[in-house]
Formats: sequence, structure tokens, C-alpha cells
Amino acid sequence: MSTQRTVGKLQDQVAVITGGARGIGLAIAEAYLREGARVVIADIDTTAIDEGLAALGDGESVMGVRLDVCSRESIAAMITAVEGHFGGIDILVNNAAVFDMAPVLEVSEASFDRQFAVNVKGLFFTLQAVASSMIEQQRGGRIINMASQAGRRGEPLVSTYCATKAAVISLTQSCALDLIKQGIRVNGMAPGVVDTPMWAEVDALFARYEKRPLGEKKRLVGEAVPIGRMGRPEDYAGAAVFLASSDSEYVVAQTLNVDGGNWMS
Repeated sequence: MSTQRTVGKLQDQVAVITGGARGIGLAIAEAYLREGARVVIADIDTTAIDEGLAALGDGESVMGVRLDVCSRESIAAMITAVEGHFGGIDILVNNAAVFDMAPVLEVSEASFDRQFAVNVKGLFFTLQAVASSMIEQQRGGRIINMASQAGRRGEPLVSTYCATKAAVISLTQSCALDLIKQGIRVNGMAPGVVDTPMWAEVDALFARYEKRPLGEKKRLVGEAVPIGRMGRPEDYAGAAVFLASSDSEYVVAQTLNVDGGNWMS
């Protein structure tokens, strides 16, 4: 897939997208390129990074960096690499996350720790480090944290994941109120159910715990969305451009639901 650069809403802005090699992250990268940004795909999977770069097809405006958000050393190295290549960071999309599910009585400590390590701790310390870089640049910035509709409510099989995404919404509010003093606007997005390759794993877990045939849960959740289908990665690109651009100048500390009408708040 080739993406041509045009003068757009994000012209010459540098955007780092964690977990950017596939799914929603890659769709946002494509949209940012169309709006004139220079894009950094930061992902733990180097093979996926290579595939993502090939899909974007723009060597001058795109770079890939391996990033483990659980390692502050890796976060610092990513920022150094981006600053050296593009001169700074204007936009951060905190998209990296992991998912697991189990009944409350079966949640393992390893699963609990892993989800909080990536979805909360990793997100926060990536935000902290990039915000520090933005402040040194003295040109403000935009930070978008990817939450979930799961952070708006509880679910019996998804207790830990729901808790991590609720934490993301709370951190978005607190960090926004602090960093706006430095000209950094922090907001979030809360996707609903999204049709990505990961849903095959999610569907298999629901089939196991709810005693369903494979594929049934995915079909049911898609039918339950008011708009009539599951989300697609590209459905999130417009909101991501809005939150990264001057169009959202007066939007601070909000988490925007982008879920086909699944949740109202």
C-alpha cells in the first residue's frame, strides 16, 4: 500500500505510534501520512515493523523503531532515535497494549502483572518520557492514549483488562490537567469491538469460557453494535487525526468514544 504525502492538517509534524505496526496503529499511521506527518512506527515486533513500513511505502517520511514499553531504557532509546532522525516529537499515540481474559477465580498473577505492565505502566512512562522531550522542544505537543469501551464498565471475564483501561482513562485526565500548563494536550480514544486478527484469539477465549462454538461470539458482538458491525482499524483514523490536529485545540482531558454507538458517556 502506497501513501502519498500531501499538505494536510499534520504537515511536518512528527508522530510516534506505539504498537503501530498493525491494526489500529497502522491505520492511524496511514492517516497521519496522508495529512503530511512524519511517522514513527514503534513496536516490539521487528518483523511486524518491517511489514508495516512496506505497507506504508514512504521511506523518507516513515521510520521504524523497536520499542518495549515495559523498559524505560527502551523508551529512552526510542526517543533518542526519533530526535536524531526527525528532530523531535510532536504527537504521541499510546496504542501498545495486551489482552487476556479469565474468570476472576482463574486470573493468574502473571497475566495480571503483564496487562498492567504494558497497558498502564508502559503507557504512563512512555507518556512521561515523550512529554519531557516535548517540553524541552518548547513547541507543545499532542498525546493520545488508547483506552477502550472496556474501561467504561466491568465485564465478568475481562476484569483485569477492564481495570487497565479504566486506569488509562483516569491517567489521561490527570496527565492532561498537569501537562496543559506546558502546552501539551492529552486526550484519549475508547474503541469498541474492533475486527482485527487478535479477535480470533479473543473469540477462542470466549468459546472456551462461555462454551460457545468458534466464531459465535464475534458474530454476536458485531450484531450488537448499534451501527450494525464491528469496527475496522480505519474507523479510528479520523478521530486520531482530529485529536492530533489544531481542530481539537480546545479539547483537553477527554476520552472520545469511537465505538459505533456501543457506549454513551
